[in-house]
Amino acid sequence: MESEDVTAADGTHTVNREGSHEAKPDGSHDAPSDGNRDRDGNGTRDGNRERDGNRERIVAAAARLLSDGGPDAVSTRAVSSAAGVQPPTIYRLFGDKQGLLDAVVAYGFTEYLSSKAAHEAGDDPVEDLRAGWDLHIGLGLANPALYSLMYGGHRPGVPSPAAVAAFDMLARLIRRIAEAGRLAIPEERAAALVHAAGCGTTLTLIATPEARRDPELSRTAREAAIAAITTDAPAAAEPGPVAAAVTLRAALPRTDALTVPERNLLREWLDRIADPAR
Repeated sequence: MESEDVTAADGTHTVNREGSHEAKPDGSHDAPSDGNRDRDGNGTRDGNRERDGNRERIVAAAARLLSDGGPDAVSTRAVSSAAGVQPPTIYRLFGDKQGLLDAVVAYGFTEYLSSKAAHEAGDDPVEDLRAGWDLHIGLGLANPALYSLMYGGHRPGVPSPAAVAAFDMLARLIRRIAEAGRLAIPEERAAALVHAAGCGTTLTLIATPEARRDPELSRTAREAAIAAITTDAPAAAEPGPVAAAVTLRAALPRTDALTVPERNLLREWLDRIADPAR
């Protein structure tokens, strides 16, 4: 970048090196100035706000394009035009298209989690599981392109942090069922089964033309999953060590009568009793 002469108040001249890289006698260069960092959106509070604003606009624009035209519509050129930024800004913030899609997935999960959090817990955790299932299906059918990318198009083995948070919410609900003494199988298996059944049902409905969708499919799958993991009455009231172990395992984190090593050992024993085939 060319330097610019500036006339000082006393009539002398100085050279404005803002944004320039002056060569030193040893061949090295001066570090970029604060002015250059401002333009890059780094190093200042205003620059950080501008960067965050660009990121939000880009993700929102990509989400709209995804909703309207599917993953193929989310091109760098289309997103930059819709967001009002230059393509290099997208590369600087997200690295590549996959990085942008990952951010859109995180955005979608955040919206999903916000909707889930708005649902107040009731007295019956099994009924809350039914409500959560219906909300999950409804969100998928309302946002099929985003849902398909979130659950069917993400890179294997690289879960989104928001996806982990969504599963953790389900796991906490399953724990509530276990604490109520109504869980018939180990918590981890119950959560995985409900997650798999819910995602599979939603993706199946999305892939089916709307006019041909079976309105009873979701309810039937939901009740089958619930029947597979719960009992009508508290499981601990039934004879046998498995039901008692499942219930006690769920309540274990709330006890302070044991030391940490003792609690870990008891947890291992209860896991073995609850799932002998493990």
